[in-house]
Amino acid sequence: METLVTQKVSVVLRLDMEMKARIKQKADELFRSYGIKSVTMDVIAAKLGVSKKTIYQSFADKDELVDEVIGDLLTYNQTCCNKDRAIATDAIHEVFLAMEMVQQMFENMNTGILYDIERNHPATFQKFLQHKNKFLLQVIKENIERGKKEELYRADINTEVIARVRLETIMLPFNQEIFPKSRFNFVDLAHQLIEHFLFGVATMKGHKLILKYQQQRKKA
Repeated sequence: METLVTQKVSVVLRLDMEMKARIKQKADELFRSYGIKSVTMDVIAAKLGVSKKTIYQSFADKDELVDEVIGDLLTYNQTCCNKDRAIATDAIHEVFLAMEMVQQMFENMNTGILYDIERNHPATFQKFLQHKNKFLLQVIKENIERGKKEELYRADINTEVIARVRLETIMLPFNQEIFPKSRFNFVDLAHQLIEHFLFGVATMKGHKLILKYQQQRKKA
């Protein structure tokens, strides 16, 4: 009897987890397309073909749903960064791998997402800031130091200063006042800013390698 009860509980828990995953996936799709503020729980329920009550069985409110969706995105970003760092043949290759990640993660994304989070989901925004100011900053610093050792980046650049400048340029494509989405493509803009950074810090040896990777990327 206990085994049968355990099996039933296991099935219920699995179904609950599957539904929660479906809700997060659909919410992620809608947030990317329309931004967070304009996507209500009613809209998510309608797109899934379930009742709003079903969503509230998995998430207490929209705050919790947003927090988990963005949390998963940040975790995925960290996983990709660590993977790229491990397989990159050099510091510049690592940055070009980051370009591919940007394209995969942010293509067709509504760039107002970050603004929506800052205005309406402060706890989630703090989680994002921690990811940005700790994890991403450290990744950039280590990339710069690697590039210096490989003689691909100039030895005279101040790692702390340049890393912070690079970190802030990562955020620029999200700024609608500077780069309105009606005029600029997020991914193209991000790529141009990355290449601008690379050419600014690279040695002559590094410049040649940047051009090589650019050609390989165009062919791909």
